[in-house]
Amino acid sequence: MTVRPVCIVAGVGPGIGFAVAKRFAREGYSIALLARRQQALDAFAKEITASGGAARTYAVDLVDAGSIRAVVAKIGAEQGAASVVVFNAAGWTEIHPMTIDPAVFGRDLTLCATSALALAQAAYPGMRAAGAGSLLFTGGGFALHPEFGPDLISLVAGKSALRGLVLALAPKLAPEGIHAAIVTVAGAVAPGTAFDPDVIADQYWMLHRQSKSVWQTEIVFGGG
Repeated sequence: MTVRPVCIVAGVGPGIGFAVAKRFAREGYSIALLARRQQALDAFAKEITASGGAARTYAVDLVDAGSIRAVVAKIGAEQGAASVVVFNAAGWTEIHPMTIDPAVFGRDLTLCATSALALAQAAYPGMRAAGAGSLLFTGGGFALHPEFGPDLISLVAGKSALRGLVLALAPKLAPEGIHAAIVTVAGAVAPGTAFDPDVIADQYWMLHRQSKSVWQTEIVFGGG
């Protein structure tokens, strides 16, 4: 019986998250799909398995660090330690920056950045033991040009914090064989456009497959 390597995709939606899940499934990975809504997860898993892939679903609130640790432990017990983790969650609140509820701002910031760290920390022991692994994150162009997003202030702050987190983590983890990297998507994601999610998903696969001698910490995707 062939044992499939495990790829966790956290924050699976119909865009980049699902595209990345399908991309790694095609390469023989067993996909652990994480998001809040079980019904949506089931639909994503059904499509992957119908195409010959392997996927399991885990409904989880990614704002809750304790739930993240618990679900990663469960995945490890059921499938083994993940060799790839993709964090794709983000909070989106469109409102004037002077009227956003600080509690909403805090939740969005937690979802974008704090939860990314919690997931990386949960997956880290398994990758450290293996001496290899990829921690990949979905960034956004607002981290490069925050002046363009005043009415999405919590997303701007979240993606900026996430980018800083990954750029700081990368050199710390590289000596242990763990590749931390971010795909900064500088445009609106939509099928059939220059920002097609399936095209963007290829960037994650490329990062994971890179030789350590040429590891990139960030790919700024400007349309392809």
